[in-house]
Amino acid sequence: MNSAIHHLLADGPPQLLPARELMAFTLGTHILLVPFGVALPAITLLMHYRGLRKGDAVALLLARRWSAVMAVQFAIGIVTGTVLSFEFGLLWPGLMGRWGDVFGLGFGVEAWAFFLEAILLAIYLYGWRRLKPWTHFWLGLPLPLAALMGAFGIVAANAWMNTPRGFTLDPSGNPVNVDVRKAIFTPMFGPEYWHFVVGVILTAGYVVAGVYAVGWLRGRRDRYHRLGFTVPFSVAAILTPVQFVLGDSIARSVFHKQPIKFAATEIVWKTDTHVPEYMFGRLHPGGSISGGIRIPQLDSILAGFSPDTKVTGLSSVPASDRPTATQATIAHWAFDIMVTIGSLLILLALWYGWCWLRRRDLPGSPWFFRCAALAGAACLLTVECGWITTEVGRQPWIVYRNMRVSEAVTDTRAASLWTMFGIVVVVYVLIVGSFLTILLKMSGRWRRADEEALTGAAAEDLEGDTPYGPRPLSTTGGRDRGEE
Repeated sequence: MNSAIHHLLADGPPQLLPARELMAFTLGTHILLVPFGVALPAITLLMHYRGLRKGDAVALLLARRWSAVMAVQFAIGIVTGTVLSFEFGLLWPGLMGRWGDVFGLGFGVEAWAFFLEAILLAIYLYGWRRLKPWTHFWLGLPLPLAALMGAFGIVAANAWMNTPRGFTLDPSGNPVNVDVRKAIFTPMFGPEYWHFVVGVILTAGYVVAGVYAVGWLRGRRDRYHRLGFTVPFSVAAILTPVQFVLGDSIARSVFHKQPIKFAATEIVWKTDTHVPEYMFGRLHPGGSISGGIRIPQLDSILAGFSPDTKVTGLSSVPASDRPTATQATIAHWAFDIMVTIGSLLILLALWYGWCWLRRRDLPGSPWFFRCAALAGAACLLTVECGWITTEVGRQPWIVYRNMRVSEAVTDTRAASLWTMFGIVVVVYVLIVGSFLTILLKMSGRWRRADEEALTGAAAEDLEGDTPYGPRPLSTTGGRDRGEE
Protein backbone atom coordinates (compact mmCIF):
# COMPACT_ATOMS: atom_id res chain seq x y z
CA MET A 1 0.00 0.00 0.00
CA ASN A 2 2.75 2.45 0.90
CA SER A 3 4.57 1.59 -2.32
CA ALA A 4 1.43 2.33 -4.39
CA ILE A 5 0.96 5.68 -2.63
CA HIS A 6 4.62 6.53 -3.27
CA HIS A 7 4.22 5.83 -6.99
CA LEU A 8 1.05 7.93 -7.15
CA LEU A 9 2.68 10.84 -5.37
CA ALA A 10 5.78 10.68 -7.56
CA ASP A 11 7.81 12.80 -5.11
CA GLY A 12 5.18 15.53 -4.89
CA PRO A 13 4.42 17.61 -1.79
CA PRO A 14 2.38 15.91 0.99
CA GLN A 15 -0.78 17.84 0.15
CA LEU A 16 -0.75 16.54 -3.43
CA LEU A 17 -2.37 13.17 -2.65
CA PRO A 18 -5.36 14.49 -0.66
CA ALA A 19 -5.89 17.25 -3.23
CA ARG A 20 -5.90 14.66 -6.00
CA GLU A 21 -8.19 12.31 -4.12
CA LEU A 22 -10.65 15.08 -3.29
CA MET A 23 -10.76 16.30 -6.88
CA ALA A 24 -11.04 12.75 -8.20
CA PHE A 25 -13.93 11.93 -5.89
CA THR A 26 -15.97 15.05 -6.61
CA LEU A 27 -15.33 14.99 -10.35
CA GLY A 28 -15.90 11.23 -10.51
CA THR A 29 -19.27 11.70 -8.82
CA HIS A 30 -20.32 14.71 -10.87
CA ILE A 31 -19.39 13.09 -14.16
CA LEU A 32 -21.99 10.36 -13.60
CA LEU A 33 -24.67 13.06 -13.78
CA VAL A 34 -23.28 14.67 -16.92
CA PRO A 35 -24.82 12.25 -19.48
CA PHE A 36 -28.29 13.04 -18.14
CA GLY A 37 -27.72 16.78 -17.99
CA VAL A 38 -26.38 16.90 -21.55
CA ALA A 39 -28.35 14.16 -23.32
CA LEU A 40 -31.61 13.54 -21.45
CA PRO A 41 -33.16 16.80 -22.74
CA ALA A 42 -32.57 15.66 -26.34
CA ILE A 43 -34.02 12.19 -25.71
CA THR A 44 -37.01 13.71 -23.90
CA LEU A 45 -37.71 16.12 -26.75
CA LEU A 46 -37.45 13.26 -29.24
CA MET A 47 -40.16 11.42 -27.32
CA HIS A 48 -42.12 14.68 -27.02
CA TYR A 49 -41.98 15.18 -30.80
CA ARG A 50 -43.14 11.63 -31.41
CA GLY A 51 -46.09 12.18 -29.09
CA LEU A 52 -47.17 15.36 -30.87
CA ARG A 53 -46.51 14.06 -34.38
CA LYS A 54 -48.46 10.86 -33.89
CA GLY A 55 -50.97 12.08 -31.32
CA ASP A 56 -49.51 9.51 -28.92
CA ALA A 57 -50.59 10.12 -25.31
CA VAL A 58 -48.21 7.43 -24.01
CA ALA A 59 -45.21 9.15 -25.61
CA LEU A 60 -46.27 12.48 -24.13
CA LEU A 61 -46.66 10.90 -20.72
CA LEU A 62 -43.14 9.46 -20.95
CA ALA A 63 -41.73 12.82 -22.05
CA ARG A 64 -43.39 14.60 -19.15
CA ARG A 65 -42.11 12.10 -16.61
CA TRP A 66 -38.60 12.24 -18.04
CA SER A 67 -38.69 16.04 -17.80
CA ALA A 68 -39.40 15.66 -14.07
CA VAL A 69 -36.31 13.47 -13.77
CA MET A 70 -34.36 16.14 -15.66
CA ALA A 71 -35.38 18.70 -13.06
CA VAL A 72 -34.23 16.55 -10.15
CA GLN A 73 -30.96 15.72 -11.87
CA PHE A 74 -30.35 19.39 -12.65
CA ALA A 75 -30.86 20.33 -9.01
CA ILE A 76 -28.32 17.71 -7.87
CA GLY A 77 -25.92 18.80 -10.61
CA ILE A 78 -26.03 22.36 -9.28
CA VAL A 79 -24.55 21.18 -5.98
CA THR A 80 -21.84 18.90 -7.38
CA GLY A 81 -20.91 21.34 -10.15
CA THR A 82 -20.61 24.26 -7.72
CA VAL A 83 -18.27 22.26 -5.48
CA LEU A 84 -16.05 21.54 -8.47
CA SER A 85 -15.88 25.20 -9.46
CA PHE A 86 -14.64 26.10 -5.99
CA GLU A 87 -12.13 23.24 -5.98
CA PHE A 88 -10.37 24.50 -9.09
CA GLY A 89 -9.43 27.69 -7.27
CA LEU A 90 -8.91 26.22 -3.79
CA LEU A 91 -6.97 23.09 -4.69
CA TRP A 92 -5.11 24.24 -7.81
CA PRO A 93 -4.32 27.95 -7.37
CA GLY A 94 -1.13 27.60 -9.39
CA LEU A 95 -3.12 26.48 -12.44
CA MET A 96 -5.81 29.14 -12.23
CA GLY A 97 -3.43 31.91 -11.20
CA ARG A 98 -1.02 31.48 -14.11
CA TRP A 99 -3.20 30.04 -16.86
CA GLY A 100 -6.73 31.21 -16.04
CA ASP A 101 -6.56 34.09 -18.52
CA VAL A 102 -5.71 31.65 -21.31
CA PHE A 103 -8.20 28.82 -20.94
CA GLY A 104 -10.69 30.30 -18.45
CA LEU A 105 -13.11 31.35 -21.20
CA GLY A 106 -14.26 27.73 -21.41
CA PHE A 107 -15.46 27.88 -17.82
CA GLY A 108 -17.19 31.17 -18.57
CA VAL A 109 -19.05 29.62 -21.50
CA GLU A 110 -20.10 26.71 -19.28
CA ALA A 111 -21.41 29.11 -16.62
CA TRP A 112 -23.51 31.07 -19.12
CA ALA A 113 -24.83 27.82 -20.60
CA PHE A 114 -25.76 26.65 -17.10
CA PHE A 115 -27.87 29.73 -16.41
CA LEU A 116 -29.50 29.52 -19.83
CA GLU A 117 -30.27 25.86 -19.29
CA ALA A 118 -31.87 26.62 -15.92
CA ILE A 119 -34.18 29.20 -17.52
CA LEU A 120 -35.10 26.93 -20.43
CA LEU A 121 -35.75 23.99 -18.13
CA ALA A 122 -38.08 26.11 -15.98
CA ILE A 123 -40.01 27.20 -19.09
CA TYR A 124 -40.24 23.62 -20.33
CA LEU A 125 -41.56 22.29 -17.03
CA TYR A 126 -44.02 25.18 -16.74
CA GLY A 127 -45.24 24.60 -20.29
CA TRP A 128 -46.78 21.19 -19.65
CA ARG A 129 -49.78 22.88 -18.01
CA ARG A 130 -49.83 26.35 -19.52
CA LEU A 131 -48.68 26.37 -23.16
CA LYS A 132 -50.12 25.12 -26.40
CA PRO A 133 -48.60 21.75 -27.42
CA TRP A 134 -46.41 22.80 -30.35
CA THR A 135 -45.48 26.13 -28.76
CA HIS A 136 -44.34 24.19 -25.72
CA PHE A 137 -42.22 21.86 -27.85
CA TRP A 138 -40.52 24.64 -29.81
CA LEU A 139 -39.70 26.54 -26.63
CA GLY A 140 -38.08 23.39 -25.25
CA LEU A 141 -35.97 22.77 -28.36
CA PRO A 142 -33.10 25.12 -27.32
CA LEU A 143 -32.65 23.13 -24.08
CA PRO A 144 -30.34 20.43 -25.49
CA LEU A 145 -28.45 23.14 -27.40
CA ALA A 146 -27.73 24.93 -24.12
CA ALA A 147 -26.56 21.64 -22.62
CA LEU A 148 -24.23 21.08 -25.58
CA MET A 149 -22.88 24.62 -25.18
CA GLY A 150 -22.00 23.82 -21.57
CA ALA A 151 -20.21 20.69 -22.72
CA PHE A 152 -18.40 22.82 -25.32
CA GLY A 153 -16.94 25.05 -22.60
CA ILE A 154 -15.76 22.26 -20.32
CA VAL A 155 -14.28 20.11 -23.10
CA ALA A 156 -12.52 23.17 -24.56
CA ALA A 157 -10.83 23.79 -21.20
CA ASN A 158 -9.80 20.15 -20.84
CA ALA A 159 -8.58 19.92 -24.44
CA TRP A 160 -6.42 22.99 -23.83
CA MET A 161 -4.84 21.33 -20.79
CA ASN A 162 -3.96 18.37 -23.02
CA THR A 163 -2.68 20.39 -25.98
CA PRO A 164 -2.10 23.99 -24.76
CA ARG A 165 -2.07 26.62 -27.51
CA GLY A 166 -2.86 30.29 -28.04
CA PHE A 167 -0.16 32.04 -26.00
CA THR A 168 3.51 32.87 -25.77
CA LEU A 169 5.66 32.90 -22.65
CA ASP A 170 7.45 35.97 -21.35
CA PRO A 171 10.96 35.71 -19.78
CA SER A 172 9.36 34.88 -16.41
CA GLY A 173 7.45 31.95 -17.87
CA ASN A 174 4.05 33.63 -17.70
CA PRO A 175 1.64 33.46 -20.66
CA VAL A 176 1.18 36.60 -22.75
CA ASN A 177 -0.27 37.47 -26.19
CA VAL A 178 -3.28 35.23 -25.65
CA ASP A 179 -5.16 34.17 -28.78
CA VAL A 180 -8.58 33.08 -27.52
CA ARG A 181 -9.57 31.32 -30.74
CA LYS A 182 -6.46 29.14 -30.73
CA ALA A 183 -6.82 28.51 -26.99
CA ILE A 184 -10.35 27.15 -27.50
CA PHE A 185 -9.93 25.26 -30.78
CA THR A 186 -6.84 23.26 -29.85
CA PRO A 187 -5.76 20.12 -31.75
CA MET A 188 -7.52 17.84 -29.24
CA PHE A 189 -10.76 19.83 -29.03
CA GLY A 190 -12.55 18.31 -32.02
CA PRO A 191 -11.78 14.65 -31.22
CA GLU A 192 -12.54 15.15 -27.50
CA TYR A 193 -15.78 17.06 -28.03
CA TRP A 194 -17.46 14.70 -30.47
CA HIS A 195 -16.30 11.64 -28.58
CA PHE A 196 -17.74 13.17 -25.41
CA VAL A 197 -21.08 14.25 -26.95
CA VAL A 198 -21.80 10.93 -28.64
CA GLY A 199 -20.66 9.08 -25.51
CA VAL A 200 -23.01 10.89 -23.15
CA ILE A 201 -25.98 10.56 -25.52
CA LEU A 202 -25.61 6.82 -25.89
CA THR A 203 -24.95 6.49 -22.14
CA ALA A 204 -28.19 8.32 -21.32
CA GLY A 205 -30.00 6.22 -23.90
CA TYR A 206 -28.80 2.93 -22.46
CA VAL A 207 -29.49 4.00 -18.87
CA VAL A 208 -33.04 5.14 -19.60
CA ALA A 209 -33.75 2.06 -21.71
CA GLY A 210 -32.31 -0.12 -18.94
CA VAL A 211 -35.00 1.07 -16.53
CA TYR A 212 -37.72 -0.19 -18.85
CA ALA A 213 -35.76 -3.36 -19.64
CA VAL A 214 -35.97 -4.22 -15.92
CA GLY A 215 -39.72 -3.59 -16.03
CA TRP A 216 -40.00 -5.81 -19.11
CA LEU A 217 -38.17 -8.62 -17.31
CA ARG A 218 -40.64 -8.25 -14.41
CA GLY A 219 -43.54 -8.87 -16.74
CA ARG A 220 -44.61 -5.33 -17.59
CA ARG A 221 -45.12 -5.82 -21.31
CA ASP A 222 -47.48 -2.89 -21.95
CA ARG A 223 -46.96 -0.22 -24.60
CA TYR A 224 -45.66 2.23 -22.00
CA HIS A 225 -42.64 0.03 -21.22
CA ARG A 226 -42.16 -0.98 -24.84
CA LEU A 227 -42.02 2.62 -26.03
CA GLY A 228 -39.94 3.73 -23.04
CA PHE A 229 -37.39 1.08 -23.98
CA THR A 230 -37.42 1.30 -27.76
CA VAL A 231 -36.86 5.02 -28.35
CA PRO A 232 -33.81 5.60 -26.10
CA PHE A 233 -32.33 2.19 -26.90
CA SER A 234 -32.63 2.84 -30.65
CA VAL A 235 -30.79 6.14 -30.24
CA ALA A 236 -28.02 4.45 -28.25
CA ALA A 237 -27.77 1.46 -30.61
CA ILE A 238 -27.37 3.72 -33.66
CA LEU A 239 -24.66 5.78 -31.97
CA THR A 240 -22.67 2.84 -30.55
CA PRO A 241 -20.69 2.00 -33.74
CA VAL A 242 -20.25 5.74 -34.37
CA GLN A 243 -18.72 6.09 -30.91
CA PHE A 244 -16.39 3.18 -31.55
CA VAL A 245 -15.05 4.93 -34.66
CA LEU A 246 -14.71 8.23 -32.77
CA GLY A 247 -12.89 6.43 -29.96
CA ASP A 248 -10.42 4.99 -32.46
CA SER A 249 -9.97 8.46 -33.94
CA ILE A 250 -9.25 10.13 -30.60
CA ALA A 251 -6.76 7.39 -29.69
CA ARG A 252 -4.92 8.10 -32.93
CA SER A 253 -4.99 11.84 -32.17
CA VAL A 254 -3.41 11.12 -28.80
CA PHE A 255 -0.76 9.05 -30.60
CA HIS A 256 0.21 12.07 -32.70
CA LYS A 257 -0.32 14.92 -30.20
CA GLN A 258 0.49 13.28 -26.85
CA PRO A 259 2.81 10.36 -27.58
CA ILE A 260 3.78 9.79 -23.95
CA LYS A 261 0.13 9.57 -22.89
CA PHE A 262 -0.42 7.07 -25.71
CA ALA A 263 2.54 5.07 -24.46
CA ALA A 264 1.02 5.05 -20.97
CA THR A 265 -2.42 3.89 -22.10
CA GLU A 266 -0.82 1.13 -24.18
CA ILE A 267 1.99 0.43 -21.65
CA VAL A 268 4.72 0.79 -24.29
CA TRP A 269 8.12 1.06 -22.65
CA LYS A 270 10.64 1.27 -25.51
CA THR A 271 10.26 3.23 -28.75
CA ASP A 272 10.04 0.70 -31.54
CA THR A 273 8.14 -0.61 -34.53
CA HIS A 274 6.10 -3.85 -34.63
CA VAL A 275 4.89 -3.03 -31.11
CA PRO A 276 2.52 -5.62 -29.62
CA GLU A 277 -0.85 -4.77 -28.08
CA TYR A 278 -1.50 -5.82 -24.49
CA MET A 279 -5.05 -6.33 -23.31
CA PHE A 280 -4.81 -5.50 -19.64
CA GLY A 281 -1.54 -6.56 -18.01
CA ARG A 282 0.61 -4.62 -15.56
CA LEU A 283 3.63 -2.43 -16.25
CA HIS A 284 6.53 -2.63 -13.78
CA PRO A 285 9.03 0.20 -13.08
CA GLY A 286 11.79 -1.53 -15.08
CA GLY A 287 9.60 -1.76 -18.18
CA SER A 288 8.57 -5.41 -17.90
CA ILE A 289 4.89 -6.39 -18.30
CA SER A 290 3.16 -9.17 -16.43
CA GLY A 291 -0.23 -10.69 -17.12
CA GLY A 292 -2.61 -9.65 -19.85
CA ILE A 293 -3.08 -10.91 -23.40
CA ARG A 294 -0.28 -10.11 -25.85
CA ILE A 295 -1.22 -9.60 -29.51
CA PRO A 296 1.91 -9.24 -31.72
CA GLN A 297 2.32 -6.04 -33.79
CA LEU A 298 -1.25 -4.89 -33.22
CA ASP A 299 -0.38 -1.67 -31.39
CA SER A 300 1.69 -0.39 -34.32
CA ILE A 301 -1.07 -1.39 -36.74
CA LEU A 302 -3.75 0.41 -34.72
CA ALA A 303 -1.59 3.53 -34.37
CA GLY A 304 -0.53 3.91 -38.00
CA PHE A 305 -2.22 1.14 -40.02
CA SER A 306 1.10 -0.62 -40.48
CA PRO A 307 3.31 -2.88 -38.34
CA ASP A 308 6.21 -0.60 -39.34
CA THR A 309 4.67 2.33 -37.45
CA LYS A 310 7.05 3.61 -34.78
CA VAL A 311 5.44 4.00 -31.37
CA THR A 312 7.12 6.26 -28.83
CA GLY A 313 7.86 4.53 -25.52
CA LEU A 314 7.74 5.82 -21.96
CA SER A 315 11.50 5.41 -21.57
CA SER A 316 12.10 8.01 -24.32
CA VAL A 317 11.64 10.82 -21.77
CA PRO A 318 13.07 11.26 -18.26
CA ALA A 319 11.16 9.60 -15.44
CA SER A 320 10.13 13.01 -14.10
CA ASP A 321 8.31 13.78 -17.38
CA ARG A 322 6.19 10.64 -17.67
CA PRO A 323 3.54 8.76 -15.69
CA THR A 324 4.83 6.27 -13.16
CA ALA A 325 4.38 2.56 -13.85
CA THR A 326 1.40 2.51 -11.48
CA GLN A 327 -0.22 5.49 -13.18
CA ALA A 328 0.38 4.00 -16.62
CA THR A 329 -1.20 0.72 -15.53
CA ILE A 330 -4.25 2.58 -14.18
CA ALA A 331 -4.67 4.47 -17.46
CA HIS A 332 -4.13 1.27 -19.44
CA TRP A 333 -6.75 -0.69 -17.55
CA ALA A 334 -9.24 2.16 -17.81
CA PHE A 335 -8.69 2.34 -21.56
CA ASP A 336 -9.00 -1.42 -22.02
CA ILE A 337 -12.18 -1.59 -19.94
CA MET A 338 -13.64 1.17 -22.08
CA VAL A 339 -12.74 -0.64 -25.32
CA THR A 340 -14.04 -3.99 -24.04
CA ILE A 341 -17.40 -2.56 -23.01
CA GLY A 342 -17.68 -0.67 -26.29
CA SER A 343 -17.09 -3.88 -28.23
CA LEU A 344 -19.77 -5.72 -26.24
CA LEU A 345 -22.23 -2.87 -26.76
CA ILE A 346 -21.71 -3.13 -30.52
CA LEU A 347 -22.72 -6.80 -30.34
CA LEU A 348 -25.81 -5.85 -28.32
CA ALA A 349 -26.71 -3.13 -30.85
CA LEU A 350 -26.29 -5.60 -33.73
CA TRP A 351 -28.53 -8.11 -31.95
CA TYR A 352 -31.21 -5.46 -31.60
CA GLY A 353 -30.82 -4.22 -35.17
CA TRP A 354 -30.96 -7.73 -36.64
CA CYS A 355 -34.24 -8.56 -34.90
CA TRP A 356 -35.75 -5.20 -35.76
CA LEU A 357 -34.86 -5.40 -39.46
CA ARG A 358 -36.07 -8.99 -39.77
CA ARG A 359 -39.43 -8.76 -38.05
CA ARG A 360 -39.87 -5.19 -36.79
CA ASP A 361 -39.96 -6.41 -33.22
CA LEU A 362 -37.82 -6.54 -30.12
CA PRO A 363 -35.67 -9.60 -29.48
CA GLY A 364 -37.67 -12.25 -27.66
CA SER A 365 -34.85 -13.64 -25.51
CA PRO A 366 -34.82 -12.54 -21.88
CA TRP A 367 -31.02 -12.52 -22.13
CA PHE A 368 -31.25 -9.56 -24.47
CA PHE A 369 -33.17 -7.57 -21.87
CA ARG A 370 -30.80 -8.68 -19.12
CA CYS A 371 -27.89 -7.36 -21.18
CA ALA A 372 -29.83 -4.18 -21.98
CA ALA A 373 -30.50 -3.64 -18.28
CA LEU A 374 -26.76 -3.89 -17.58
CA ALA A 375 -25.75 -1.72 -20.54
CA GLY A 376 -26.56 1.53 -18.75
CA ALA A 377 -24.36 0.71 -15.75
CA ALA A 378 -21.61 -0.44 -18.12
CA CYS A 379 -21.78 2.88 -19.98
CA LEU A 380 -21.47 4.84 -16.74
CA LEU A 381 -18.36 2.79 -16.02
CA THR A 382 -16.93 3.75 -19.44
CA VAL A 383 -17.59 7.42 -18.67
CA GLU A 384 -15.46 7.07 -15.54
CA CYS A 385 -12.81 5.13 -17.43
CA GLY A 386 -12.64 7.76 -20.16
CA TRP A 387 -12.00 10.46 -17.60
CA ILE A 388 -9.35 8.34 -15.85
CA THR A 389 -7.59 7.66 -19.16
CA THR A 390 -7.57 11.35 -20.06
CA GLU A 391 -6.35 12.67 -16.72
CA VAL A 392 -4.08 9.95 -15.34
CA GLY A 393 -2.42 9.37 -18.71
CA ARG A 394 -1.37 13.05 -18.81
CA GLN A 395 0.60 12.83 -15.53
CA PRO A 396 2.74 14.45 -14.22
CA TRP A 397 1.43 17.43 -16.23
CA ILE A 398 -1.65 19.47 -15.35
CA VAL A 399 -0.87 21.61 -18.41
CA TYR A 400 0.85 19.27 -20.83
CA ARG A 401 4.61 20.04 -20.90
CA ASN A 402 4.05 23.47 -19.31
CA MET A 403 3.06 22.92 -15.67
CA ARG A 404 3.26 19.92 -13.39
CA VAL A 405 0.47 18.94 -11.04
CA SER A 406 2.82 19.43 -8.09
CA GLU A 407 3.42 23.03 -9.17
CA ALA A 408 -0.30 23.83 -9.31
CA VAL A 409 -1.40 22.33 -5.99
CA THR A 410 -2.38 24.43 -2.98
CA ASP A 411 -0.04 24.90 -0.01
CA THR A 412 -2.82 24.07 2.45
CA ARG A 413 -1.77 21.46 5.01
CA ALA A 414 -2.48 17.85 4.05
CA ALA A 415 -4.39 17.21 7.31
CA SER A 416 -6.86 19.99 6.48
CA LEU A 417 -7.41 18.58 3.00
CA TRP A 418 -8.07 15.08 4.37
CA THR A 419 -10.63 16.57 6.77
CA MET A 420 -12.28 18.41 3.89
CA PHE A 421 -12.25 15.19 1.89
CA GLY A 422 -14.09 13.34 4.67
CA ILE A 423 -16.73 16.07 4.94
CA VAL A 424 -17.29 16.10 1.18
CA VAL A 425 -17.70 12.30 1.10
CA VAL A 426 -20.38 12.45 3.82
CA VAL A 427 -22.21 15.30 2.06
CA TYR A 428 -22.08 13.55 -1.32
CA VAL A 429 -23.35 10.28 0.12
CA LEU A 430 -26.33 12.18 1.53
CA ILE A 431 -26.89 13.98 -1.78
CA VAL A 432 -26.70 10.85 -3.90
CA GLY A 433 -28.90 8.98 -1.39
CA SER A 434 -31.50 11.76 -1.58
CA PHE A 435 -31.35 11.73 -5.37
CA LEU A 436 -31.97 7.99 -5.56
CA THR A 437 -34.72 8.18 -2.93
CA ILE A 438 -36.54 10.90 -4.88
CA LEU A 439 -36.30 8.91 -8.11
CA LEU A 440 -37.63 5.78 -6.42
CA LYS A 441 -40.52 7.70 -4.89
CA MET A 442 -41.36 9.26 -8.26
CA SER A 443 -41.23 5.86 -9.94
CA GLY A 444 -43.49 4.33 -7.29
CA ARG A 445 -45.98 7.18 -7.59
CA TRP A 446 -46.10 6.83 -11.37
CA ARG A 447 -46.58 3.08 -11.11
CA ARG A 448 -49.49 3.53 -8.73
CA ALA A 449 -51.00 6.12 -11.05
CA ASP A 450 -50.81 3.66 -13.93
CA GLU A 451 -52.43 0.94 -11.84
CA GLU A 452 -55.23 3.32 -10.86
CA ALA A 453 -55.77 4.20 -14.52
CA LEU A 454 -56.04 0.51 -15.46
CA THR A 455 -58.71 -0.07 -12.84
CA GLY A 456 -60.61 3.05 -13.88
CA ALA A 457 -60.14 4.79 -10.55
CA ALA A 458 -59.31 8.47 -10.32
CA ALA A 459 -55.56 9.01 -10.22
CA GLU A 460 -55.48 12.76 -9.68
CA ASP A 461 -54.00 12.44 -6.19
CA LEU A 462 -51.08 10.43 -7.56
CA GLU A 463 -50.19 12.40 -10.67
CA GLY A 464 -51.16 15.61 -12.39
CA ASP A 465 -53.04 15.91 -15.64
CA THR A 466 -52.08 13.78 -18.59
CA PRO A 467 -50.03 16.04 -20.89
CA TYR A 468 -52.35 18.16 -23.02
CA GLY A 469 -55.31 16.15 -21.78
CA PRO A 470 -58.56 17.54 -20.43
CA ARG A 471 -58.38 19.49 -17.18
CA PRO A 472 -61.45 18.52 -15.15
CA LEU A 473 -63.13 21.16 -13.04
CA SER A 474 -62.47 21.11 -9.31
CA THR A 475 -65.44 20.49 -6.99
CA THR A 476 -64.78 23.61 -4.95
CA GLY A 477 -64.09 26.51 -7.22
CA GLY A 478 -64.84 25.50 -10.78
CA ARG A 479 -61.23 26.06 -11.84
CA ASP A 480 -59.04 23.45 -13.50
CA ARG A 481 -56.10 22.13 -11.52
CA GLY A 482 -53.56 23.88 -13.76
CA GLU A 483 -54.99 27.25 -12.68
CA GLU A 484 -55.24 26.68 -8.93
